[in-house]
Amino acid sequence: MRKWIAGVAVLVVAAGAAAFLWLGDGTADVRPAVFRAESSTAHYAPIATRALDPEPLTAAEMFPGASVTAGEVTLERKDTESLDDCAEAVWGAAADALAGCTQVLRARYATADGKVTGQFLIFNLADSAAADRLVAAFKGDGFVRPAPGTPEGFDAPRSWAQARALGHYVTVSWVGPAVSGTKADLTYPQVAVDGVGLVIQRRLLR
Repeated sequence: MRKWIAGVAVLVVAAGAAAFLWLGDGTADVRPAVFRAESSTAHYAPIATRALDPEPLTAAEMFPGASVTAGEVTLERKDTESLDDCAEAVWGAAADALAGCTQVLRARYATADGKVTGQFLIFNLADSAAADRLVAAFKGDGFVRPAPGTPEGFDAPRSWAQARALGHYVTVSWVGPAVSGTKADLTYPQVAVDGVGLVIQRRLLR
């Protein structure tokens, strides 16, 4: 858990770094203002391929709680969905890195006051090499799409996102102000939504 939070801390520090800075273009196909990507590591060797970990993901497994919390910030889970066509969840060059993807699970979150909105996605790919390719693709000309129900005022130019390759999975957490032009501290919302991916650690023990 400490390693996980430390990764998000690096995301915060890197907020001003040009390597992680992209601005949205005001269209439906937007990208985060701040983005951090992580490749898979040897820690995930037990789930490095789908052959080693063949059981499909379920929404009940990935999203067991009605909310996620970090610090004093809680985001309520609004809805979940499961996509068999992984291309529905991405746009641009990211679609070219989906070979072997069999499913995407996605959940949308929001704070009770409606000021911050976010989403979490997990992609089920063939192996860790494919997962690394998808994470790398998110650095280029393409990203995930805002989840259905995302407020129209979602301020992508102020949003933060994190993508991680975890064995043959890729997780993406993305949070931002729900109203364009407003300011919000995204530190704890990012930690909370990104923490959903900790569930996948259980598969290492199967």
